[in-house]
Amino acid sequence: MQTKFCSEKITIDGKFDEPIWKTAAIATDFIMIAPNNGDPEKNNRRSEVKIVYDNEAIYVAATMYDDEPKKILRELTTRDEFGSADHFGIFFNGYNDGQQEFRFYVSAAGVQQDCVYTEANGEDFSLNSIWDSKTSITDYGWTIELKIPYAAVRFSDEKKQTWGLNMYREVYRDRFQYSWNLIDINLQTEANQAGILEGIENIKTPTRLFLIPYTSYYLSGNDSNKTKGEFKGGLDVKYGINDAFTLDAILVPDFGQAAFDRVELNLGPFEQQFAENRPFFTEGTDLFNKGNLFYSRRIGGEPSVQPTLSSDEDFIEYPSTVNLLNALKVSGRTKGGLGIGILNAVTEKTDAIIRNNITGETRNELIEPLANFNLFVLDQRFRQNSSVSFINTNVTRNGEYRDANVSALIYDLNTKKNTFNLSGDYKFSHVNDYLLDNRNGYNTSINLGKTKGKYRYSVGSQYFSEKWDNNDLGINFQTNYHAVYGNASYRIIKPTKTFNTLNVQTNLYSEFNNTTGSIQEASININFNSTNKRNDYHGFGLNTRPVAVYDYYEPRSEDNSKFLIVPRRIGGNYFFSSNYAKKFALDFGPSISFFDEKDRLNFNLLVSPRYRFSDKLLLIYSSRFSRQVNDIGWIDFDNSDNAILAKRNRNTYTNTLSGKYAINDLITFNLSIRHYWSYAINKEILTLKDDGTFETNTNYNKNRNSNFNTWNMDLSFSWWFAPGSQMSILYRNNSSLFAREFNKKIGSNFRDSVNQENLNHILSVSIRYFIDYNSAKNWFSKK
Repeated sequence: MQTKFCSEKITIDGKFDEPIWKTAAIATDFIMIAPNNGDPEKNNRRSEVKIVYDNEAIYVAATMYDDEPKKILRELTTRDEFGSADHFGIFFNGYNDGQQEFRFYVSAAGVQQDCVYTEANGEDFSLNSIWDSKTSITDYGWTIELKIPYAAVRFSDEKKQTWGLNMYREVYRDRFQYSWNLIDINLQTEANQAGILEGIENIKTPTRLFLIPYTSYYLSGNDSNKTKGEFKGGLDVKYGINDAFTLDAILVPDFGQAAFDRVELNLGPFEQQFAENRPFFTEGTDLFNKGNLFYSRRIGGEPSVQPTLSSDEDFIEYPSTVNLLNALKVSGRTKGGLGIGILNAVTEKTDAIIRNNITGETRNELIEPLANFNLFVLDQRFRQNSSVSFINTNVTRNGEYRDANVSALIYDLNTKKNTFNLSGDYKFSHVNDYLLDNRNGYNTSINLGKTKGKYRYSVGSQYFSEKWDNNDLGINFQTNYHAVYGNASYRIIKPTKTFNTLNVQTNLYSEFNNTTGSIQEASININFNSTNKRNDYHGFGLNTRPVAVYDYYEPRSEDNSKFLIVPRRIGGNYFFSSNYAKKFALDFGPSISFFDEKDRLNFNLLVSPRYRFSDKLLLIYSSRFSRQVNDIGWIDFDNSDNAILAKRNRNTYTNTLSGKYAINDLITFNLSIRHYWSYAINKEILTLKDDGTFETNTNYNKNRNSNFNTWNMDLSFSWWFAPGSQMSILYRNNSSLFAREFNKKIGSNFRDSVNQENLNHILSVSIRYFIDYNSAKNWFSKK
């Protein structure tokens, strides 16, 4: 497509009444992505798009014709949520390298969504750029006008630009999807199927310097502590070092309004992994996620030092997290396709307060020294579909405390026609621990697969050495094993009389302990996923572990030499999700597993109805129940450090309610409620034997039953009162209760969770104001 320079001012109002739009070239003839891949767009629902530019931005005028405009769906949602609405999107690749696109979507209701798309990570909607859009519903369809500043995309510094370009349209009531340049679903890749945008020349881009100061006020209290208030303030800085590289920095960070963690009763040998909810660590991090070495929750997470207490001492204050002092990241890509990413963060020195119960004296004990976290990435792309990357993570703690360094070389290679893929990595870890011996470890993997056509397959293997350890800035649970795996799949390309989509996949996986050669895991599963002609989703699967396996982690022996034999298993699952385009929709999913052990089974059931009362109001309720019967797991050690196990029944109930009410595309109220209750009752105490079996233990008499309730409620108000500027008000209450003695009545446990005596309350108000340097400098200029 050819664009041209615009010297006149364009007002973003969705009307296309500027003279430039009358002479701009038209892009049309969209092609269906799904369900009928490759079919041309019908004339009565054709799409027409025009693109012009100036020294500040790219401008887009799109007309989506519709012969039934009253049926256009336009649900109002919060930003980056698609909801039940028609959409238009435009995808820019400033390097035309076929591997990364900046995608900008707008719904027929005017709600914006933006993301970075890469073949490795798909669409990453953590991107929150500042751009302008305006939609209008007409008697022939709907229109949209866009202004995408150059600060929102990345491109080379060439005088004559050639960009990759694609455009997208979705007619949601029919679930029809179209693109301007065909996206052939025979291929696994998307970005390298874009068209071309030419005509951008000699653009003089403005300084990319954005300041986002913020101020927050928190009012918190509970029945045990007096209500207190706290002011916070800080500054985010975004600076365009050049057209390709950007610096992001946060000074005095505040994450008090981040979404709550979905904490669970964890009876297993590994820590619970949490999603990242802090914006700085989610926005624009596609480079930093290379190789899965970066788990950002380590930064500002739990303290790393475990102090030793005497028998007369107790903690009276033990911070569960460490404060983040500041953080910055630099990322971008050169003209030659070399991506460079640097992330650095510093956390503060943290002490616990310990009291002597006899003398009453208190002392401070260090639980986390001043620490520096650093991540460095080089990612070279080539041939529009392949890349080689180098990643290094480093954690340095002040003084004689644990330091760690991890490096990785990663490759992702595709044939010219994207038919086959070869990918893999080699990773090396070094831990310098002053209390223990220094440790070096490694892991490596390789995968080969066919990635084109109806029939696809892949095979691969992994190897983890015993001393591999990336847990200072990453997360990993198992080491000292090797695995081999394979999968094969079949999909339909065109709809049939019954299905719009159908995918059948089978997977095989086996895992072996490096020291003993014992099999640690073996699984075979087959899954069917489909959407019918009414766009309802149906999926079901069968899975089995055909042999007994050796679990070296559940016994929790210091050197992982002990093991528990886990029996064979067979199970199945089903999932149904009705068409969300309808006002009422339902998600429903049961699953069950049977073990080759008397009366042992696992069962899960999900029921989640949703109702869209109007384009403004949506409520979603979800209830999930799971039951483990005669599960066997670790509960304690005896005096000789032998593992004590228990045969137990465990029930878990998770109930959530979420809703939103949108006044318009800028002002929304949001509700999120979660009550989680899980309890485990030990029926028989067991002692683990050296051969992996167990025997009844009649001597152990401690109560190791578990009952855990957690309650979270967030009610928030969000107002985007200016571009990039937001005021948010959040009322939050929560509780967390654990007990060994309890009853099994759900009503009683729920009442305890929401009892005023157990609730913590927080009311917070936060204002963030976006300042563009190019506008701000005029505030102080002389008239």
